[in-house]
Amino acid sequence: MTHPAATTPSAPPPPEAVGPLMRSLSVLRELASGGGRRSVGDLVRDTGLARSTVDRVLSTLTRLGYVRTEGRDAVLAPRLLELGNAYLAACELPDRLGPLADRLADELDESVSLAVPDGDGVRFVHQATRRRAMSLAFRIGDLLPAERGAPGALFADGWDEADWQRWRARRAADPSDAGFPAVPPRHSADGAAAGDDFVARVAAARTAGWSLDDQLIEPGLVAVAAPVRDADGRPVCALSVVSHTSRLSADALPGAVLPRLRETVSAMEAALRAPRKGPAADAASGTAAGPSHATWMRASKQELGPEFVESMARGLITLTAFGTGRAALPLTAVAEATGLARATARRALLTLEHLGYLATDGKLFRPTPKVLELGFAPLSGLTLPDIALPHLVSLVERVHDSASMAVLAGDDIQYVARVPTVRIMSVNITLGTRFPAYPTSMGRVLLAGLPPAERSERLARLRPEPLTRHTVTAPERLGALLEETRSAGYALVHEELEEGLRSLAVPVHDRTGRVVAAVNVSTHAARRSPDEAREALLPALRTAAAGIEADLWVAGRYARIPVQ
Repeated sequence: MTHPAATTPSAPPPPEAVGPLMRSLSVLRELASGGGRRSVGDLVRDTGLARSTVDRVLSTLTRLGYVRTEGRDAVLAPRLLELGNAYLAACELPDRLGPLADRLADELDESVSLAVPDGDGVRFVHQATRRRAMSLAFRIGDLLPAERGAPGALFADGWDEADWQRWRARRAADPSDAGFPAVPPRHSADGAAAGDDFVARVAAARTAGWSLDDQLIEPGLVAVAAPVRDADGRPVCALSVVSHTSRLSADALPGAVLPRLRETVSAMEAALRAPRKGPAADAASGTAAGPSHATWMRASKQELGPEFVESMARGLITLTAFGTGRAALPLTAVAEATGLARATARRALLTLEHLGYLATDGKLFRPTPKVLELGFAPLSGLTLPDIALPHLVSLVERVHDSASMAVLAGDDIQYVARVPTVRIMSVNITLGTRFPAYPTSMGRVLLAGLPPAERSERLARLRPEPLTRHTVTAPERLGALLEETRSAGYALVHEELEEGLRSLAVPVHDRTGRVVAAVNVSTHAARRSPDEAREALLPALRTAAAGIEADLWVAGRYARIPVQ
């Protein structure tokens, strides 16, 4: 259950507050705090909402593509990331500073992160991690208590007395950090020691210009952080280098990394002084044109009736008005971007401001880091198979044949996701299974998606063997088939891997247009002719691939999506 101190504003909601929007956000918070999956019964209990209300909230969130249901569970869906993407694009920190953080991580061979202040906590907005047995496990969107990490001491230097009072009240109410699920819980005595030491660490960071984390989060984890300031000298984020005591002790870490850390901070501050992009449509954040929102919501209401709560959907869509070049917007611009009436947009903005997801100076509204609490952390940990699986399930339900996803592994394909169908005769393939790429439909799609020079080089070194009497082994013929596959956008392979097996595959592209995986449907050759298989299966396959690509487009904007 989400800790109240971490999410609930102390002031009563304004008269204009949109109740359904507040209720939907409470459901999303509970889903996020549960790792992205909760039973409907648990949501009813932990939100305090009526079962009928939770059902309507979930129905609307499902229609928006933010949630899906699996049996009795509600599960966060990748498209929800468009809300966090809107904040990240608006603040521009990952876009402007992320490449510099990545370069520093490569040079030091240590994990590097960017964090921003969020109340009396610290929230990550970019991660460049090293893959080791003992390494940084935090995700974009994770929230840490300010006192349990290097960045917090840098941000707390700017707190006023009211900020310190809120910090003390939070620590008294939550001594074990239950409201911060990203960090290991601590004992009360440990918490008291960390809190007593925090004021001193803030003062030390002020003097030194950098902050040290000596295993404040968990044993073995050490970090050094420095502030990155804007043109006015205000710290907008902190750059941290994180290591493990098995590599560098807390005493040795500053000397090893501070010179390059400071150089990178200087480069980042120069990047922040560069001209910002002007207001523009931001496809990366998932924002759609305003009129299409209004049309879509009318159609949704007509189809779902009372199970679609328009005021909830309008309020959530309001967040997608922000993005690159649109860090702060007036009411009129938000209404235009979303296609909402000014009065409707105003109520949504005031509600989101009350809940802490927007800040305003009275004229302009801007998203805050708190938007990332709406499921960004658990969803940023998705892999490509995680994203693909629901679409493969829908594909199998539609065509009644087994469906799979594979990636290229050397000259082989490797299965990373699979949904079998129940038949007397079926293909027994488990995850991790590898086959030669050349005689398989997914292999041909993946090989066809390679740059021409790499494709030619692979064909030149191949030594194809006839696995069946139908297997194509001539290099010239294989090259022609790959070119046909690239041009047609699919591959149909008949009994080349195994007698009686026919499969049809299409590519899956990432945000850059690169083919990163293939999806196929396999069937027994006796069930359909090749033309019948193409006619019956190809449209459904392309629909599934398009769904995977749409989710990958949103999920891969700021998070790295592993292919397996």
